[in-house]
Amino acid sequence: MKKYIIQFSRFCLIGLVMSTVWGCNEFLEETDKSNFTLENYFTRPEHATSVVNSIYESLYPVMQSGFGGGPWMMLEFATGLANTELGQAQNSLFVRNLINNSDNGYGQTYWTSSYRGIANANLAIEKIPEIEMDNALQNRLLGEARFLRAYYYFNLIRIFGNIPLITTSIDLTSPELYPDPASTEAVYNQIVADLEVAENSGLPWRDATGRVSMGAVKSLFSSVYLTMAGYPLQAGDQYYQLAAEKADDVIQSGVFSLFDSYSSLHSVEDKNQGEHIFMKQYAAFTVPSSWQVSIIPYNRGISAYSAETGGIFANQEFVESFESGDKRAEEKEFFYTEYSLESDRSTVMELGDYYIWKHFDEEAQLSTTSSGMNWPVYRYAEILLIYAEAINEANGPTTAAYEAINSIRRRANLPELENLSKEEFREAVWREKWVELCFENKTWYDMVRLRKAFNVNTRQFEDYVGHEFSYGPTLRERELLFPIPTAEIRNNDKLTQNTGY
Repeated sequence: MKKYIIQFSRFCLIGLVMSTVWGCNEFLEETDKSNFTLENYFTRPEHATSVVNSIYESLYPVMQSGFGGGPWMMLEFATGLANTELGQAQNSLFVRNLINNSDNGYGQTYWTSSYRGIANANLAIEKIPEIEMDNALQNRLLGEARFLRAYYYFNLIRIFGNIPLITTSIDLTSPELYPDPASTEAVYNQIVADLEVAENSGLPWRDATGRVSMGAVKSLFSSVYLTMAGYPLQAGDQYYQLAAEKADDVIQSGVFSLFDSYSSLHSVEDKNQGEHIFMKQYAAFTVPSSWQVSIIPYNRGISAYSAETGGIFANQEFVESFESGDKRAEEKEFFYTEYSLESDRSTVMELGDYYIWKHFDEEAQLSTTSSGMNWPVYRYAEILLIYAEAINEANGPTTAAYEAINSIRRRANLPELENLSKEEFREAVWREKWVELCFENKTWYDMVRLRKAFNVNTRQFEDYVGHEFSYGPTLRERELLFPIPTAEIRNNDKLTQNTGY
């Protein structure tokens, strides 16, 4: 981990991340570009913006996709609800078949990219207050840095368990170079502290450019509190109330609303608008999204892309477990089972499986070959479901809870829920989350938080440990976490590998 948590000590390293999709400034004109240090670099407002932009950069690596699969797929194959045609993507197959190990490159990417983002955030949080600049802009940039540091730690603690907690910049002489792992409670306390600062940093409720907004802060906060109420902390029912309050802040803001059509979920024109609260930003031909090659069938000749990997698609049993009449299971809503041939668009091919339409950029597939589609991190549908679950746990199924879940069901052409017990409402919300948020890197986190898995055959929720995937493998306690990457264990002998790996 050493090379990822050491802060930038040379300007060339900072310069590498000054040109990102969030609109960083051009390289600064200086007479001697080889003589930048931490002491003389952080002197201008542009420097503050550039270091915050570098924190966003760490959102990208986990989304990279190709013939080796993609790190983001790790969380989908761990649910038992995904399949692949890509035989050479061994990292995907190891996770899908529950034979994963600490050499898996997907886990390494999550670890290193997150700690790189944390390192940049630590640097920003330390140095930006020293820069003479507009106070409002300074506070907003610090709020963005705090949010992103919280986001990276939230992912790390859920994926790997007890991890090092680093909140200051370090160098080769720092005693924290080889840090001890922190307790789960300490990491969550830091996440909460960062989000409290971000809440008071003057961020707008929405940022159409894709930068962190107040909507993003409140959304992450609601998810954090909901997780703290569940496993492994089980911090108490008061955290359900806190989660409901943060989600309700988003709802009551009136800024966000559900799209009328599911097609807007994967419309380039609608990114950062409507239902989208926070997204990973991409731009065609400059910073294009790369997962398009993974959500199309293997070499069927349907795309203008040169690569068709069949990297990930939905298990048939999962899609067929949707409620009867659920619009999301219909053709080209969340999934697609047929498509025209690139050689003859009048000919439609039956594909044989349920490929992921909700992330499909049709313009890129048909003509441009370069996708500017964003990846959703938080959207309004999730916040409605967090609110419904949390307020039900705190107060039972209230009128507002019913409206939150039923607004999502109405869009899916499903009957509204009514007259449910607290226990019945609880599982109804879980099921709605499994369907609505599928293949958005959400389901596995919920499985671990709840210690529950959805049986696609019985259509019931059952204990996580002992749950059998529809294709055979059975979850063990070890699958509640991913293994700490081998390289990190070798670099830092204070780290202890997770049980079972």
